[in-house]
Amino acid sequence: MTTSFWKAGHKPTLFSAFLYFDLSFMVWVVLGPLAVQIAADLQLTSAQKGMMVATPILSGALLRIVMGVLVDHLQPKIAGIIGQVIMLIALLVAWLHGIHNYQQVLILGLFLGVAGASFAVALPLASRWYPPEHQGKALGIAGAGNSGTVLAALFAPGLALIYGWNNVFGLALIPLAITLVIYSLYAKDSPECPPRKSLHQYLKVLGDKDTWWFMLFYSVTFGGFVGMASSLTLYFNDEYALSPVIAGYFTAACVCAGSLVRPLGGAVADRIGGIRTLQTMYVLAALFLFILSLGLENSYAALTITVCAMLSLGMGNGAVFQLIPQRFRKEIGVMTGLVGMAGGLGGFYLAASLGYSKQISGNYQIGLMIFASLAIIAMLGLLSVKKRWRTTWGSATATTARI
Repeated sequence: MTTSFWKAGHKPTLFSAFLYFDLSFMVWVVLGPLAVQIAADLQLTSAQKGMMVATPILSGALLRIVMGVLVDHLQPKIAGIIGQVIMLIALLVAWLHGIHNYQQVLILGLFLGVAGASFAVALPLASRWYPPEHQGKALGIAGAGNSGTVLAALFAPGLALIYGWNNVFGLALIPLAITLVIYSLYAKDSPECPPRKSLHQYLKVLGDKDTWWFMLFYSVTFGGFVGMASSLTLYFNDEYALSPVIAGYFTAACVCAGSLVRPLGGAVADRIGGIRTLQTMYVLAALFLFILSLGLENSYAALTITVCAMLSLGMGNGAVFQLIPQRFRKEIGVMTGLVGMAGGLGGFYLAASLGYSKQISGNYQIGLMIFASLAIIAMLGLLSVKKRWRTTWGSATATTARI
C-alpha cells in the first residue's frame, strides 16, 4: 500500500527547494527581459543580443555538473547555500560597479550561470525525500521553480524603466537574501543519502547509453523552455514593435504557462506513464514551434501559439523527470547535473541561434524551424527506446511507477 503524496516526504524541504529554484531562475534569465534596454544603451547587434541572453544559459549548463558533484560530496543543502552566496556577491558587484560594455555584460552572464545551476541542487534535495510512485509530483513541484522566469519578465522591464536597468540588479538582492534565510532554516537533507561517488563512478554513468538519451530529451524540452524564456522579450520587441514593458508582459504569459504545468506534466506521467506523456508533448511542441516559424502577422496570434508551445515544453520537462529517478535513483545527483547541463546547452543553442537567425535573415523563422525539427528527432529517439525501457527497468517487477 502506497502512502499519499502529502504524507510522504518532507514538505518544508520541498517548499524550500521550490523557493530557492524559483528565485535563482528569476536571476538566471534576468538579462532576457532587460535585453531591449541594455542593448539600446550598449548599442548591441542582433547577434550580440542573442549571445548576451544565451551566455548565462551556457554558463548555467556547465556549472550544473559542478553543482551535481557538490551535491554528492557536500549534500544538497550546503551546495545550495554556496550557490546562493555567489549569486548575491555577483549581483552586488554588478550593481555597485555598473555594466558599461558588451564584455562586462557577458562576464555578469557567466556568474549568473550559478543561479541556473541551482537545478542540480533543488531537484535532488526534493527527490531524495520521496518514494518512486511520487517522483513525478515531487520533482514537478520543485521544478516548477522555473516560474522564476515569470517574475523576471513581469517586473524587470518596468523596474528598469523607473529606476534604470542597472539598479534592477540591486533590487534583486532583497528577495534573494530573504530566500537564503528561509532555505537555511527549513531545508533539510534526506536521511536516504547515497554514498559519495568516485570519478570512475561518474564516468560510468556517462558510459550508460540511457544517460545520453535523457540528455537529448531534456535538451529539447528544457532547452526550448529556457531558450524561449530568455529570447521572447527581444522577439516580441523586434517582430511586433512592442515596448520593452509590453514585450515583458507577453513573455511572462508564455513563461508562466510553461512553468506552472511542469507539476502537471509530472502528475500526468505518474498516472499514464512518462514515455506516453513525453511523446505527446514532443509532437505538440514541434507543431506549435513550426507554426510560429511561419511568421504570424498578429502579435496576439503569436502570443497564443507561443503559449501553446511553452505548455508542451513545460509538461515535457515534468515527464522527463518522472522517468529519470526510476532509472537512476542512486545516481540522481550526478544525473540531475548531467541532464540539466544538456538542457542548458539546448537553451544556449536556441537563444544564440535565434539571435544569429535575426541578424542573417532579418527574422527568427530559421531558428524556430530548426528547433521544431529537433523536437521531432527527440520524439523518434523516444520511440526507439520505448520497448526496451518498459521491459527492463520500467517493468512492473522493477518499479511501482508508471513508465
